[in-house]
Amino acid sequence: MIESVDSHDPDADLVRRVGQGDAAAARRLVAIKLPRLLALGTRILGDAAAAEEIAQESLLRGWRQAPRWRFGTARFDTWLHQVALNLCRDRLRRLRREDLTPEPPERIDPAPLQDQALSGRHESERIERALKALPPRQREAIVLQYFQELSNAEAARIMQISVEALESLLARARRGLRELLMETDDDA
Repeated sequence: MIESVDSHDPDADLVRRVGQGDAAAARRLVAIKLPRLLALGTRILGDAAAAEEIAQESLLRGWRQAPRWRFGTARFDTWLHQVALNLCRDRLRRLRREDLTPEPPERIDPAPLQDQALSGRHESERIERALKALPPRQREAIVLQYFQELSNAEAARIMQISVEALESLLARARRGLRELLMETDDDA
């Protein structure tokens, strides 16, 4: 049973309406969440097609969960990001078991991501290569905090770690990125 709508969750009304079968609300939820889930999946997996599958599965799970969503336990967006991140992790584990090396990212949509438009294509490619070189947990922390623009508390909750552990991952990731980007500067 859905509890009273929590004013701290900006998606509360939309999720309630989706849970009641409102098709327009479901379309709106997809329009709002799909770009962020695609960006998350693409940055974690490095594969646009796989990211699309992850985003679709995450949204499907959100749609199924909406009638039973308990407001106040977690923000819907935080939960949805956690679902997507867990699906990404599962895919990466499966790829490792199959001993496949993911191919370089192939963009389905030729329009650049927001960070590419700002930094230029070359700089974005350098950053993407450096992100891929980070250990998975550090990459997840950076993507959630910087690219998904989640707070430390939200990112920590999604990763199921403490805020302190997240901050430690972020510090190591920043150092690693700095070193990797300096190496590519030296190679240029």
